[in-house]
Amino acid sequence: MLISHILTIFDSMLNGKRIAIVLPAYNAAETLEKTYHEIPMDIVDTVVLVDDASKDQTAQRAEELGISNLIRHEKNGGYGANQKSCYAKALELEVDIIIMLHADYQYTPKLIHAMSSMIAYDVYPVVIGSRILGKGALKGGMPIYKYIANRFLTSFQNVLMAQKLSEYHTGYRAFSKEVFQEINIKDNSDDFIFDNQMLAQLCFKGYSIGEVSCPTKYDDGSSSINFKRSIIYGLGVMHTALLYRFAKWGIYTSKIFK
Repeated sequence: MLISHILTIFDSMLNGKRIAIVLPAYNAAETLEKTYHEIPMDIVDTVVLVDDASKDQTAQRAEELGISNLIRHEKNGGYGANQKSCYAKALELEVDIIIMLHADYQYTPKLIHAMSSMIAYDVYPVVIGSRILGKGALKGGMPIYKYIANRFLTSFQNVLMAQKLSEYHTGYRAFSKEVFQEINIKDNSDDFIFDNQMLAQLCFKGYSIGEVSCPTKYDDGSSSINFKRSIIYGLGVMHTALLYRFAKWGIYTSKIFK
């Protein structure tokens, strides 16, 4: 009776929803353990890690930590390709909520309760951890040029896409499983612009996106793209916003919005 009662309590903690944490990982051997041990297993049902052909011991560390849903890419496919594998596996496991968390400890797993609750109780179908709300970006060490670019690109997208998000560039995201039935992520880029395209797709389909203030950490263990790739990413963001507007006007509909 006692065990049955305890199981009932745990099952009802988040409205009976099954939760998966997906960890797209690349050279994260040094930070994976710290990230993993802060994941609240009281509400999380499963963890998926996709190792994108890391050059360090990321996959081995995942095995040592007992992460059973481990996928290894034989060749490095890119950040977007990594996420595609993450989401495909999570959906295969028939969970209700999927939360994408970076394995480099740039974002705190301590917000998983808050983000998943907002979806579990039907407040929002999508929730992002914003580094801009609460001034977490600069305080956490975000380079000033990236902060300025973030503000410019976010404003650009908000105007063209008629949204009011505080940022589009965070890598901390939570989704209801239902949203994957409405958007086609397979046609998205395999590179860093994947994140931005996915949010644009969700906005295009009319989904409301919730935000929570999220501190961030930029240090030697955190992954970050260099200046050249940041420029390429920025141009990709502007291109995505323009494609969104063209599709809304009926001028041209890119395959990512079909």
